[in-house]
Amino acid sequence: MNFFQRRSKLKKANYLELRPIKAAGWEPVKDDPAAGPDNTVSIQMPKFSSKFTKKYFEPRLKSPFIKINLDEIGSAAWLAIDGVKNVEMIAGELVEKFGIKVDPVEERLTKFYTHLYDQKLITFEELKGD
Repeated sequence: MNFFQRRSKLKKANYLELRPIKAAGWEPVKDDPAAGPDNTVSIQMPKFSSKFTKKYFEPRLKSPFIKINLDEIGSAAWLAIDGVKNVEMIAGELVEKFGIKVDPVEERLTKFYTHLYDQKLITFEELKGD
C-alpha cells in the first residue's frame, strides 16, 4: 500500500480509538551513549528496503541503519505502544507522567504517531487487516 492509501485510511479512522503496534524492521540501539540514563530511547531502522538497493548500496555504507533518537516524551510514547492500549489511554498516561509539559497531549501524540505511521515504524491494529 502506498503513502496516499495509508494516509487516507488513517484520516477516516477515529484516531483516539486506534491501538498502535510496533512494525517489524526496527531494533533498539544497544550500548548507545546517546540513549542514556534519562529514559530516552534510540531506535534504528534499515536505510533500504528493496533487494536491489540492499545488494548494491548497503555494502558501501558505513552503517545500513538510520538511527533515531527520541526525547523523553517521545520515548515514553514509544515505550507505551503495546498493541493493547489505544491512543487515548496512552495520552492519559503521558499526562499523569509529565503533567502540563505535554499540553495539548492529544494533538502532540496524534502528530507523533502519524509521523511514525508514515515512516512505517508503527501501524495500528484496526488498520492492519486492510
